[in-house]
Amino acid sequence: MNHFGVEKMWIADQGDGTYRNPILYTDYSDPDAIRVGEDYFMVASSFNNAPAVPLLHSRDLVNWKVINYCMEKLPSGRYEKPAHGCGAWAPAIRFHKGIYYVYVPLPDEGIFLCRTKDPFGKWEDPVCVKAYAGWIDPCPFWDEDGKAYMVNAFARSRIGFKNALYLSPLSEDGMTVPGDGEAGCFVYDGYATQPTIEGPKLYKRNGYYYIFAPAGGVKTGWQTVLRSRNIRGPYEEKIVMHQGSSPVNGPHQGAWVDTPYGEDWFLHFQDVGNAGRIVHLQPMRWEDDWPVIGEDEDGDGCGEPVPCYRKPLTGDGETGEPDAPEDSDFFEGDRLGLQWQWNANFKEEWYDLKENCLNLYTQKKEASLPLCDVPSLLLQKWPAPEFAVLSCLHLDGMEDGDVCGMISLGGCYDSIVVCQRDGKRVLQQRTGMISGKEEVTELGNFEGDTIYLRMVVEDSRRISWESGKTEKTMQRTGKKTEAAPGVWVGVKSGFVAVHEGEGKCGRLDADAFMYEKI
Repeated sequence: MNHFGVEKMWIADQGDGTYRNPILYTDYSDPDAIRVGEDYFMVASSFNNAPAVPLLHSRDLVNWKVINYCMEKLPSGRYEKPAHGCGAWAPAIRFHKGIYYVYVPLPDEGIFLCRTKDPFGKWEDPVCVKAYAGWIDPCPFWDEDGKAYMVNAFARSRIGFKNALYLSPLSEDGMTVPGDGEAGCFVYDGYATQPTIEGPKLYKRNGYYYIFAPAGGVKTGWQTVLRSRNIRGPYEEKIVMHQGSSPVNGPHQGAWVDTPYGEDWFLHFQDVGNAGRIVHLQPMRWEDDWPVIGEDEDGDGCGEPVPCYRKPLTGDGETGEPDAPEDSDFFEGDRLGLQWQWNANFKEEWYDLKENCLNLYTQKKEASLPLCDVPSLLLQKWPAPEFAVLSCLHLDGMEDGDVCGMISLGGCYDSIVVCQRDGKRVLQQRTGMISGKEEVTELGNFEGDTIYLRMVVEDSRRISWESGKTEKTMQRTGKKTEAAPGVWVGVKSGFVAVHEGEGKCGRLDADAFMYEKI
């Protein structure tokens, strides 16, 4: 497939010294970020997908690229299969004495730590810092006296309560909670005024300890900041950003980042449903030792999100051309692009890349297992509110029993697949809900070894399909469906390559996964 002139689906940098929000119209949920020198690094949740915990890099806080993953696989055998809504929740990233630390909560297993001296290179295997279900949203902090701490929130679904923040001592190397956390203490109870307080990030400035923490719930909440002269409290509270009259609901949970040029900025997410939790960048300033985030037109110290703004100041020539994370893929390397994740912990033998082609080897599954629960689905996040994605699939490697095609997966799923039985191929549409019954609709016989499939997403919700033996002969295929977000995640799209039955497994080959603006 010719990919001349392929465009990124969403670019925030306007090329004139300004940017528009969101800076990432992609599901990088629960972002946390740091600055090291003039480099910015951001991590995000990834739940049951692997590799886990994406790591993004920027030189200007606006143009970001995925550069790595902090975990190759999730550290538990249960993630050999999809565990929707579980896995890697809101992580935190810090840099201390030449080492990058990323703390990752798995709500059912505990808090894990990944470390490296080179964020672009190999990360150490995750180490369990605290094995306890229900401890979530950890953030480490090293004080000026060398003592280390960790603040965290709680998941009521696992531990029976929420609305509270807890502070534990950490070993100086950040790898253990001494005394299993018994030396810690509850530092804040938000039940009365800050319900569902979570996602805490701990900082220090001008002699105050600050805990930045979202409250009020993902879709309707706000950004709270707590401060105290003592790390153990008591803490004062203030709401520093809310939706106000803006269209940005639930503006909260993120990271305060300063720049080498004396500016302060705040990264946070907005839950927009099917596209997931997209990332915004807000200007930030200090008044009376309280942060004000966004624009505060009425002067009450509580800001609102900005739709666009000037870019952060940077060194000359550092920003480059406006850019965004990779979306289209033409499989020209020897490794999968970093936009791809599997539906569970993966095995290297599931795929290879040869001669600008992705080879997916069909994996056996029970006929009754719905496609949403297949570990070997190869997926990537939706990159914009509206788009189309086109792929050319080669079927000559298929065997009887193989089911191959494209899928959109969220709280419900929709797929167009080719099924081979007794040497003949049938086109099917398979749809369903997570943990529900799959509906299979026969769309007619398919003859030939090549099929073009296009998925079209309109208004972030309506999905329709086209198919044909060539790109020029593609026609409307199957019924139009409505997308729905998954468990804490947006919708992803990608490839299906499975085998039903006891026979020999085959192979699906793909030339490209190419996005188009509509």
